[in-house]
Amino acid sequence: MFNRKIYNRLSEWKKNPSRKPIILKGCRQCGKTFAVTEFARRNYKHVLYVNFLENTEAKAVFEGSLAARKIIMGLSSLYGDKVRFVPHETCLIFDEIQECPQARTALKFLSIDGQYDVLCTGSLLGVSGYVSKVASIPVGYEEIEDMFPMDFEEFLWANGISGDVLTYIEECYQSETPVDAVIHNRMRELLLQYTVVGGMPEVVSEFVATHNMERVWHLQQRIIHDYEDDIIKYATAEDKSLIRECFLSIPQQLSKENKKFQYSQVRKGGTASSFAGSLQWIEDAGIIRRCHNTSITELPLDGNAMNDVFKVYMADTGLLVSMLEHGTQFDILQGNMLGYKGAIFENLMADVFGKMGRKLYYFRKDSGLELDFLIRYRGKCTPIEVKATDGNAKSLKTVMKHPEKYHIEQAIKLGDYNVGRNGNVLTLPLYMAFLLREV
Repeated sequence: MFNRKIYNRLSEWKKNPSRKPIILKGCRQCGKTFAVTEFARRNYKHVLYVNFLENTEAKAVFEGSLAARKIIMGLSSLYGDKVRFVPHETCLIFDEIQECPQARTALKFLSIDGQYDVLCTGSLLGVSGYVSKVASIPVGYEEIEDMFPMDFEEFLWANGISGDVLTYIEECYQSETPVDAVIHNRMRELLLQYTVVGGMPEVVSEFVATHNMERVWHLQQRIIHDYEDDIIKYATAEDKSLIRECFLSIPQQLSKENKKFQYSQVRKGGTASSFAGSLQWIEDAGIIRRCHNTSITELPLDGNAMNDVFKVYMADTGLLVSMLEHGTQFDILQGNMLGYKGAIFENLMADVFGKMGRKLYYFRKDSGLELDFLIRYRGKCTPIEVKATDGNAKSLKTVMKHPEKYHIEQAIKLGDYNVGRNGNVLTLPLYMAFLLREV
């Protein structure tokens, strides 16, 4: 069993005396079901688990009246021989709630009743083809929490990295002093492993247990195929092929020097009017993240973002690597990435920042000047330059030389080197990106 940060959020939720039903929303197979069932097992005397994807009989409970008393009576008639229904002691788990839209509507009445805590999961909440089926979304009567695949810190925990080691690394980050060589090299190794394994719990479990990269790859391929199956199952008939084409174009989009997402790369002659909705579908499903170009290098980043100019990254880098030519994972682990390494490590940092809850931004001008990421860091707009190896960052140097034009006072370089500083540019090893929490 892995330690996941979502347990802290669920603990906070349970401590709130006015808590409402909570839905863990996220891409398929990121660990939502295990998280809610394990949390409920630890914190409640009695637990009812209903999977609406598998149990069609339970859907009948939510037909007709959605009064809380009627729903509890219906569930108890189905499951009373397995679970005791005791007010304030029994937790209801509704897994894959998108499969029973009326159950989501019923959360309002269960919330008002307040006798049973309700934990839900949803994989495709918000995607086109689902929302229209919901009679009434219970606005104000539910809490929604985004859940992601395991982040790099959780991956470190899974691989036995102790709290003392992580505390030491954070101390080095805060004091801007180099990390001990033994620990530094081990963290570099783990980062490369995370790059190819990613954070899908089943994949991480296989890796930790066997370190068999062939098995890891096959599990990742199955997840990719499951995503394609979701497209077939949930998307409207006219959108299915468009969504699939958008999804499969992502590795090619990132291979370009200018990684701006181009609909013409999806299909020759493709336009936003043809594919914008398809791309939105994939984003709503939690499979990808957009990184928007900004018009200027100033805060607020969201206010300066250009909505129609963006890059697209896979939400989980391990899945991106699995979509490339088979064998790429072995090349990465050995450091032989050649020209595509920039795209992989950019996606890796998008993975890290995205799972931290940061929105993604970058800056690019027609002249070719480009900053990989912009973040709010310690109250200032801060460029992040990502280097797979130790190298020069020409665009960053240009920006730093002209503060009167770009209004940048500090910057961070992430690469294959130890902690250091050169004037107002802080250099950090790539594995420290998850420590950039301050805003």
